[in-house]
Amino acid sequence: MDIYTSSDNPREIQNRLGYLMVGIVVIFAALLLRAWYLQITKGSYYKEQSENNRVRVVYIQPPRGLIFDRHGELLANNVPSFNLYLVLEDISDKKGVLDLLARFIQMDRGELERKINSPKNNVPYMPMKVKEGLSLKEVALIESHRLDLAGTILVPEPQRNYLCGPLAAHLLGYVGEISPAQLQESGNEETLPGTSVGQSGIEKTYDTHIRGEVGQKIIEVDAVGHEMKVLRVQEPASGNDLYLTIDLNVQKVAEEALGKDAGTIVAINPRNGEILAMVSHPAFDPNQLSQSLSPADWEVLSSDPGHPLTNRAIQGQYPPGSTFKLVVSSAALETKEVTPEEPILCTGGMLFGRRVYKDWKRGGHGVMDLHTAIVQSCDVYFYEMGRRLGIDRLADYAFRYGLGQPTGIELASEKSGVIPTSQWKIRAKGEPWFPGETLSASIGQGFVTVTPIQMANLIGTVAMSGIRYQPHLIKAIRDRVTGRLFEFPPVQLGKVELAEGTYNAIRQALSGVVSEPHGTGAAARSPFVTIGGKTGTAQVVEAKPGVETKSLPKELQDHAWFIAFAPVEDPQIAVAVLVEHGGHGGETAAPPAKRVIEEYLKNDRPSIHQQL
Repeated sequence: MDIYTSSDNPREIQNRLGYLMVGIVVIFAALLLRAWYLQITKGSYYKEQSENNRVRVVYIQPPRGLIFDRHGELLANNVPSFNLYLVLEDISDKKGVLDLLARFIQMDRGELERKINSPKNNVPYMPMKVKEGLSLKEVALIESHRLDLAGTILVPEPQRNYLCGPLAAHLLGYVGEISPAQLQESGNEETLPGTSVGQSGIEKTYDTHIRGEVGQKIIEVDAVGHEMKVLRVQEPASGNDLYLTIDLNVQKVAEEALGKDAGTIVAINPRNGEILAMVSHPAFDPNQLSQSLSPADWEVLSSDPGHPLTNRAIQGQYPPGSTFKLVVSSAALETKEVTPEEPILCTGGMLFGRRVYKDWKRGGHGVMDLHTAIVQSCDVYFYEMGRRLGIDRLADYAFRYGLGQPTGIELASEKSGVIPTSQWKIRAKGEPWFPGETLSASIGQGFVTVTPIQMANLIGTVAMSGIRYQPHLIKAIRDRVTGRLFEFPPVQLGKVELAEGTYNAIRQALSGVVSEPHGTGAAARSPFVTIGGKTGTAQVVEAKPGVETKSLPKELQDHAWFIAFAPVEDPQIAVAVLVEHGGHGGETAAPPAKRVIEEYLKNDRPSIHQQL
């Protein structure tokens, strides 16, 4: 196709070419003038700068956004700190400088070598971060030996500070220097070696929102890399602030109530999915991890047999024990396999095939209906329900409640638990499902595992007649520039469609667990609020006949469960408590749940909107 149109004529074309030639001449003249200026007027200056590499770019870490609880209580801020950077190209006596530095900053010499030889630090003349959070003594030593420490740069930068130490550590997470793998995964050219990024928890999930924008300082240095003059400064920009859904007072009470026991507590608002408290013990101090941690210290922490880095609320997968009877009750009533009034005799065991499946109560409970079976946690009643239902129908209702899948909370590495089906058994174990395994599953044993957050959401769903929300931790983000607050609305995952009569029957029984004379959850009874709940005792190992599990070593004793909601007549909070090797749920797990519920419901504090 011809590039000329019919409207073009030779005179117009000639004029255009003339204009083009004039433009080219002007641009060429400007380039010549610039070249003359650089080579003649500033030539010696730039030549000297280039040869001596006297200009350095020091990147300035921005203050991360602040983190608050739902009432505006500060959870994480930033404090002034000195970080040590090193420019290897400015060091002539590398061995001497590194020997001195290792001694002054109390870092193993081999560790220092590994740090500076890391692949992420292979950018010539870019200052590499050697250590964060230097003590005043370390700063003084470096400053007083500046002449012997070529290539060292001390940079004042904000350091992350968690005001409550280990409290809420797993949900908050911690920050640390970006790793080579993270640097490669980021795919962002503006993310530089030495950048502090979220490594776990909310700090990781919302890192791009709260990290801020890195600033830089262009400096002129002398022959040994020490700053002589600041040429230009671009200030860093602070990150956005986060407002969490948790209530700091409730979190504190939950931490205290769990005590030194290994386990977890999750409290959730069943009306919108907001997490009110999340505790996992043992915990860690994020302040320690947000500073430079030696490989030896990291090895001690990561190999701790108590697994303090594991968030048991979302990563712990446990047999649910008798708390699973809520699912079995739902399935049995909805499929018409039982009516609430049907009597079933419990004599202390159920013969199935050639095995007797025992009840936890020797001698049995006598005649049970649905209500009394839940209140007294009769195993034989639920063995019979499992026999009638079969594993696949039982699993169907478990899936409806969200078991066997992540809840979707904004934290990494959430586990799914296991809800077995006949097909699952073939895939996972290479063998068929045996009917007796259904009886074990019907009391929350066998292959069934759940996470505590799933169980908190499950009882919250029952309390709300099937309305199920996605658990979440973020209430709002405040823009650092405009001050505008962006709220996160609740996400309804759907509704577990059961007859209202089914929910009423189950809720009345859960209330009886706490309030009735033979209820297994009497330790959760409160004079201030009506609480409905379900105890659970999950076997870790099957004890030999006649052997009490309490007599076993601690690590082999049963896990203790209690899940609850309150008030029964107007649910505002749902709680799951799991105490590892805690024995009976009614004795060990119910009292902490009661304390958390009472603390939350006594609160009448201003909302976030009244704070801002």
